[in-house]
This record gives sequence, structure tokens and C-alpha cells, in this order.
Amino acid sequence: MTQNLSRDPDLRAPPSGPGAPGSQAAAAVVIAYAVAMAFLESAVVVYLQRAIGIDPRALFPVQDPALIGDLAVIEIGREAATLVMLGAVGWLAGRSGLERLAWTAVAFGTWDILYYAWLWAFIGWPPSLGTWDLLFLIPVPWAGPVWAPMAISLALVGFGLAAARRLRAGRAVRAGRAQVAAGVMGGLVVVSTFAWNAPLVLDGGVPTDFPWSVFAAGLALAAWGATTALAWPRGAGADHGA
Repeated sequence: MTQNLSRDPDLRAPPSGPGAPGSQAAAAVVIAYAVAMAFLESAVVVYLQRAIGIDPRALFPVQDPALIGDLAVIEIGREAATLVMLGAVGWLAGRSGLERLAWTAVAFGTWDILYYAWLWAFIGWPPSLGTWDLLFLIPVPWAGPVWAPMAISLALVGFGLAAARRLRAGRAVRAGRAQVAAGVMGGLVVVSTFAWNAPLVLDGGVPTDFPWSVFAAGLALAAWGATTALAWPRGAGADHGA
């Protein structure tokens, strides 16, 4: 079904007006926030690792939660707070639903890339992009080589900036069923690869096998959805259909 873009603020943001920041100014603010947040996050991780005696070069097998007490709960809370903060800056930077989502993607991707960069500057870790990391603990342990989340983050920054710039200029982004389905399905496939070794990690094992081909397929599917959404012709109506 084709819709008039002027009636759907989530598909086209209003053009920049006097006093409203353009895409370049918004990008500078969001990226600066993410860089600073990555510095803070990596510093907190260094503090926590030293507080509970974790050697970053030997993250696996993970420590028994009974041995670290409340710090495990604090760590999960820190991860949740991180997601809220990144979503909040995206919400504040955008002026429509899709633009807010785009800026959140930019913030998340920048934060993730710089998080590893700051850790490397602080403690020399990770020594290589093939180093395994414990990515998240919500709802199960996510594990994978560092190159995998960085690949996702590069895609998030690139597609996020392109979408935000297009929307801020008042141009259309196609949010059809096909694009939404590709993004959701591709994302779920990618997440499944990080959770692939969750049973092994929970049992105290050391992950060594990453399903990179499944990861690549999921990332490619999501990238197809984003690319076709951004390729919508100038001046064409956007639709929610396939």
C-alpha cells in the first residue's frame, strides 16, 4: 500500500528548519557521545575485571557466579543501562521514529568499535580481531570473536548515518514488509550465532567454534533490507508493502 509521505512522520522527517541541527551537527554530537561513553564503559570494565580478579586474556571458562557474588548482577545491570543510554541519545537526536532508530544504530556501532579501541589502549586487549570475547549476558551469554561484533557495528554506523542523513533531508526511506522482515530475520540469525556456544559457556567450557557462515548469511540478509530501503528513488512514495 502506497502512502503519502507527508502523512507518515516515521517515513520522512521534516526538512531542517531554523534552529534545528542538520545531519552533520547531529552526527557530531551522537558520535562524540558514543566515543566518550565507550571510554567510560571500557574503564569500568577494567575496574570490574581487577576487582574480581579476571584476567582479560583468560575470559573463558567464565567464573562461577557464586564466587563473584553481587558483581554478576551489577554487570547485567550495567549492560542494560548501556542499552538504555544509547537508545536515549538516539531518541533525542532524531525527529521521527525511523530517524531515532538510525541515530541509535550510529551510537551503538560507534560505542562498540571504540569500546574495543579504548580497551586495547588501556590494557592491550584484544590482541587480535580473532580474540574471543564474552559480549553480553542478557538473556544468555553471548560469545564470539571480536571481528564479528565489529563487523556489525561498522554496518550499523554506515547504514545509520545514511538513513539519518536521508531522513533529515526530508527524503523517503522504504520501510516495507520485505525490508522490515529482512532486518528482523537477519538480526535474529546474527544473534543466534553469538548464543551458539551459550550452553558450553554456562557449563564452564571454552568456545572455539564460531558459525561464521551463518553469521555472514544473517548479516547479508539484514544488509539487503537496509540497502533496498535506502535505494528508494528520490520523490517516490514509500510503502509498507513488500
